[in-house]
Amino acid sequence: MIDRYARPAMKQVWSEESKNDKWLQVELAVCEAWTEEGVIPLDDMVKLRAARYDEVRIKEVFERTRHDMTAFLQSVTAGLGEEGRWLHMGLTSHDVQDTAQSLQLVQASDILLEDIDRLMLAIKRRAVEYKNTPMMGRTHGVHAEPTTFGLKLALWWDEMRRQRHRLEEARISIAVGKISGVVGTYATVPPQIEERVCAQFGIAAAPVSNQVVQRDRHAHFVTTLALIAASLEKFATEIRGLQRTEVREVEEPFGQGQTGSSAMPHKKNPELSERVCGLARLIRGHSVTALENVALWHERDISHSSAERIILPDSCMALDYILDLFTGVMEGLRVYTEKMWYNIELTKGLVFSQRVLIALLESGLSRERSYEIVQGCAMQSWEESADFRQLLRENPDVSERLPGEALESIFDYNFYMRYVEDSFIRLGLEGD
Repeated sequence: MIDRYARPAMKQVWSEESKNDKWLQVELAVCEAWTEEGVIPLDDMVKLRAARYDEVRIKEVFERTRHDMTAFLQSVTAGLGEEGRWLHMGLTSHDVQDTAQSLQLVQASDILLEDIDRLMLAIKRRAVEYKNTPMMGRTHGVHAEPTTFGLKLALWWDEMRRQRHRLEEARISIAVGKISGVVGTYATVPPQIEERVCAQFGIAAAPVSNQVVQRDRHAHFVTTLALIAASLEKFATEIRGLQRTEVREVEEPFGQGQTGSSAMPHKKNPELSERVCGLARLIRGHSVTALENVALWHERDISHSSAERIILPDSCMALDYILDLFTGVMEGLRVYTEKMWYNIELTKGLVFSQRVLIALLESGLSRERSYEIVQGCAMQSWEESADFRQLLRENPDVSERLPGEALESIFDYNFYMRYVEDSFIRLGLEGD
């Protein structure tokens, strides 16, 4: 991930230094377990605890061996004496690499969970703030019936709550180590070594493995990130739609001195939300690669490795970035309540069509005839830009069934907000 879209904490998790640190931690944890088994002498273990890797040496050896683990191990043993022979005893590369990578994924998950908590708090505050603020509800992009802006945001909060739960489950799924040797038979490293190492790092030991931690776990993780990104794209797309000049009910924060266009000084574009949408597509693409990495030849091949060097860090960094970005959008979102009211009235009462239909049905008129009457007035309102309410008042079929106050009482916008509080109570969003 380029620096522009990578935040420091997540970038550090996926740094070369972090990877090498964890490789060494796993190697030493295995040595500690062998020491407890009485295989490695305690004096040698004391010396091994001072082991360090050398990044320059790693690069030099890699140029010759073309093998990451060999280069890493030689860089460590170069600074050790005879005790260096105990490193990597009974292990295969992925015992170390997959276990260390799981530790990175757990760290990344914890950062993302914190990000989600921040976003949920921002959404919650705005939802409560605008709980009873009427706005136009739209289906197919066309005015439907009124809702409230707070209810729209409450829906987003609930969706992010589900996403948080999914990420917690994915974190559990990926928090697994594997120290079982070549093809996973434990022939060269007994199960108790694995159990001790994984317990030390607070992760589970894979109940059974071959030469790798099974990639359905990684696919679960990356597809979960893609699903979270899909929700962010959904929210950001809505912001973009509501910021359109013709609608202009909300607007992204726009800083003093910021420019929206090199050519048109008037422009204030939803570029933050557009950036969220763009990077969500990237993560979604990585989820396909993660799924394709599940199927490896026999006990393993290496076709997944090159792809994972990109998709795992980039998915984590991109999601971390857009979660933070969209949190800023929600915290600084400008909400134009007067324009919301203006847009509700834009169609001159057409939003009450269903209420009139139901009232005619309740008066005893057939559904077919009721629909025909209301739709006729509605189409006339559309075509002539006439007030729908006035057309109904002047329609003899309507006035016969719904005289005076019976009709006028229908034209009440509060009707659409009477159960909003119930939804907030169900969600536990009554207030801070």
